Amino acid sequence: MLTRIIDFSLRNKFLVVLASLGLLLGGLHALHNVPVDAIPDLSDTQVIVYTEWPGQAPNIIQDQVTYPVASKMLSVPDAKVVRGYSFYGVSFVYILFEDGTDPYWARSRVLEYLNSIGGQLPAGVTPSLGPDATGVGWAFMYSLNSPKHDLWELRSFQDWHLKYQLAAVDGVAEVASFGGFKKQYQVTVDPTRLRAYNLSLPTVSRAIERSNSEVGGRSIELAEREYILRVRGYLQTIDELKQVAVAVGDKGAPVLLRDVATVQLGAETRRGLAEWNGEGETVGGIVVVRQGANARRVVQDVKQRLGQAMKALPPDVTHTVAYDRTLLIDRAVRTLEEKLLEECLIVVLVCAAFLLHLRSALVAIVILPLAVLGSFLVMFGQGITSNIMSLGGIAIAIGAMVDAVIIMIENAHKHLEQDGGRRPRGEVIRKAVVEVGPTLFYSLLVITVSFLPVFTLQAQEGRLFSPLAYTKTYSMAAAALLSITLAPVLMCWFIRGRIPTEKKNPLNRFLVWLYNPAIDFVIQRRWQVIIAAGLIVGWVFFPWNRLVTDSLPEGRAKEMSRVAGQWFPWQNLGSEFMPPLYEGDLLYMPTTFPGISATKAREILQITDRLIKQFPEVKTVLGKIGRADTATDPAPMDMIETTIQLQPEPDWPAVDIHDAAGNTIAHRPRTPDELIDALNDAVQIPGLNNAWTMPIKTRIDMLSTGIKTPVGIKVAGPEHVELERIGEEIEALIRTVPGTASAYAERVMGGRYIEFEINRTEIARYGLTLADVQDVLAVALGGRPLTTTVEGLERYSVNLRYNRDNRSDLQALREEILIPTPTGAQVPLGQLATLQVVNAPMSIKSENAVPNAWVYVDIGVVDVGGYVRDAKRVVNAAIADGRIRVPPGYSIFWSGQYEYMQRAQKRLMIVVPLTLLIVVLLIYLNTRSVIKTAIVLLALPFSLVGAFWALHLLGYNMSVAVWVGLIALAGLDAETGVVMLLYLDLAYDDAVKQGRMRHAGDLRDAIHHGAVKRIRPKAMTACVIIAGLAPILWSHGTGADVMKRIATPMIGGVATSTLMELLVYPAIYHIWRSRRLGRPTPEP
Repeated sequence: MLTRIIDFSLRNKFLVVLASLGLLLGGLHALHNVPVDAIPDLSDTQVIVYTEWPGQAPNIIQDQVTYPVASKMLSVPDAKVVRGYSFYGVSFVYILFEDGTDPYWARSRVLEYLNSIGGQLPAGVTPSLGPDATGVGWAFMYSLNSPKHDLWELRSFQDWHLKYQLAAVDGVAEVASFGGFKKQYQVTVDPTRLRAYNLSLPTVSRAIERSNSEVGGRSIELAEREYILRVRGYLQTIDELKQVAVAVGDKGAPVLLRDVATVQLGAETRRGLAEWNGEGETVGGIVVVRQGANARRVVQDVKQRLGQAMKALPPDVTHTVAYDRTLLIDRAVRTLEEKLLEECLIVVLVCAAFLLHLRSALVAIVILPLAVLGSFLVMFGQGITSNIMSLGGIAIAIGAMVDAVIIMIENAHKHLEQDGGRRPRGEVIRKAVVEVGPTLFYSLLVITVSFLPVFTLQAQEGRLFSPLAYTKTYSMAAAALLSITLAPVLMCWFIRGRIPTEKKNPLNRFLVWLYNPAIDFVIQRRWQVIIAAGLIVGWVFFPWNRLVTDSLPEGRAKEMSRVAGQWFPWQNLGSEFMPPLYEGDLLYMPTTFPGISATKAREILQITDRLIKQFPEVKTVLGKIGRADTATDPAPMDMIETTIQLQPEPDWPAVDIHDAAGNTIAHRPRTPDELIDALNDAVQIPGLNNAWTMPIKTRIDMLSTGIKTPVGIKVAGPEHVELERIGEEIEALIRTVPGTASAYAERVMGGRYIEFEINRTEIARYGLTLADVQDVLAVALGGRPLTTTVEGLERYSVNLRYNRDNRSDLQALREEILIPTPTGAQVPLGQLATLQVVNAPMSIKSENAVPNAWVYVDIGVVDVGGYVRDAKRVVNAAIADGRIRVPPGYSIFWSGQYEYMQRAQKRLMIVVPLTLLIVVLLIYLNTRSVIKTAIVLLALPFSLVGAFWALHLLGYNMSVAVWVGLIALAGLDAETGVVMLLYLDLAYDDAVKQGRMRHAGDLRDAIHHGAVKRIRPKAMTACVIIAGLAPILWSHGTGADVMKRIATPMIGGVATSTLMELLVYPAIYHIWRSRRLGRPTPEP
């Protein structure tokens, strides 16, 4: 069939070129319209149930809201994790779904189950769904500042003007405000005046509620016109509120609100604040991008709309961008685009250098961009975004994409050189293409199939690498199709004129001169070569430390053995889930103790921001403590999130670089890691455990596992006191594990509560119920929003509570809080209840409806897998000997990146062997020989030698990215092995046909001809692959660390597999074929 396709293409050149032009135009259209983002959306499908119940303590929220909702959500189809957060006045329930779940189907199912629990929730409490956005939806942040307007005016501008302007932009799911003060009308009641007028709080509350409304009176008809009736009554000013009549005095005089209370403008209780550059508080906005939207385009539209909206504000109000995802997107895409261009140029130069015929190189020059555009066309149709991973798939395929074309061009050169012009050039080229085309097509098919394990990856790793797998597959498929359609046509047009012979090329002569004695040596000493190759492979995998070092006693011999162990690569490779994905911006997330006040939080935030801003590499610092007004931010008041925008790296100044002893060792710009170390040294605040990470990574990790550090330990159980005890014991133990940078266990019981224990006997004596006392306390102490003013587009609450002096200490609470009785008497609270200060949770976390306490562990320069193995051994030993007591009903789970890593390893251990079986089947179908299949597969262990040595020398750990590189390497190995075996078979078959296969000398000559005379295509394919990947190794910027881990094993593996194939394959082939000498059928 492939031969017929080639013949059809050569007979219908115009149709082939026309189809190629269509592919070119379609690819260019896709290139300019494909959605662009920095990285794929790695977050799980999530639905957030958000519930407000103002003024309620976290344990009340947990018992009456979070637990009923979370326990019900466990039954939602395809829900894999239900995570609950109970904070002061608010509940969050995050439902995470299995991969592939449609987000809007998930939202409809959650709504269906949510409707069935309305009767189980407190009166007036209504859950709602969070925005249809993901964990990476925070794509743009800005701050508002003004020298003339205060924080509550800036917050009003944000809430009632900018927020709605930006929310109208297509693709925006939500605009969340944070920082500043929310304006509020505050009615502060004096209990002494209430007693003087014999009034109660409920009386004042009813009066205020009934004084702020508007109603309609339908319509009337006057003089043949209809007049709609409207009774105005919204409160507009403080004076109107002061004039509210509360009651009538003894002599009929009205008692006004101003007579019993102070009315003023104030601020709502804050559960979050923001700070700018260490200069003071600010007001900010967060633009949350809808799931599936083109983040780059949405942010660009938001910035344009924001610029227009700011014109309507006072001239002194300015905005500053604090975080802009488009900068990351542009950096990421630019990095990969530059590498793609470099790779294409290098491939062209390699072709020209080996062939010394520029027009022949034009075939590869045309095929390569067309194949890339073909992959973009499919990406556009499938909705895959152009990001560092999808572009990375094309980058790692560049070399392999033109392998088939290069081999066909070289084979055509060889045939034209041998023909000497006796036959028509088109016929010679057709024969050359048909000779190698089917084998090359099978090899490309093997490369494609070998990538199946990447498609089977799950969760975060699957979402990260599936775009890479798709684009690599699409580009390889496009290259394979073009190699048997357009390439033969172009070869007929471009391979003409004077074709330089192979001997005239000095590069080819050098390779032949180098390879000629080598092939003679390996054939002569074939068994020694094979044994040496086996020893080299075994050396790489030999467990020296386990078999030798661990058996030696402590001393000089063991130290020397440890040094020797560095020469055995495999055992020295650590493990991690993923290399860090540098985003160009930083996120500072220290952990502090719970129960911190807003005043202290503001002080800490300003100090840390000022320290960070003093670094010249830092552009802006936006500090946030507590949560923003969005369901996507379940942050307690003790959580700091400081977004640090960095200057472009070329603008970083040179500074003195110091070693651990403080000595200056260099004067140059810092690296990102050095900058983080310097920031960490500078920001040392007592009570803060520093954690430096990046914005997108942190939000993805916290969504997936809730853990913001590389390693987390989750303790689950019913009692918060026990959870805190177990967590603290684990924290103390983990600090002793080598490699621990910091460890912090949540102080679950770190909050301070004033508890009122109401005496039921006493309240019964006065004819009171429990609710009568609780209602008064809720209003007098915490304050209660009674009504909402309507001032044009703006809405502000009216809050009622006691004067601060009447609730300043326990004594005042006992004596000044008065409870009205049915008889009209007012009884001090101290006669009805006892008051005490206790420790209780400031926030409550739960997973699958079971309360949790989490231990956050940040690690130093160690691999995650090895660290967790050591830490688990230490913790398990402590549990076994009783140093950590875990009662029945409590459990410990290891989470964070380790959880991802374990999941990926389990999946790969199943899928990789199955894929190898499929590859073996495909190779067998091509060769129809068990022995040939086995010879081709020997390229795999040969390539692992170079792959693991390269990883070891560069200090890379085993990770999912490395495994992706190894999987891609396996396909390349099969291709190069098949091609090498093809050349040996062609030379052997040709000798058999000519009757020159009578003895070992003839076999040696045939192998010599198949190996040495075909050194040029082998060297070209290896050089093209290595040179095509090499630019990735010296790349620097967003996404470079991930791509380096993919490219490194491929480069090292191709280098050693090519060397082994050139040296070991001929020896094995000679041993196999020599047993067939004298038999009538050379094939097995």
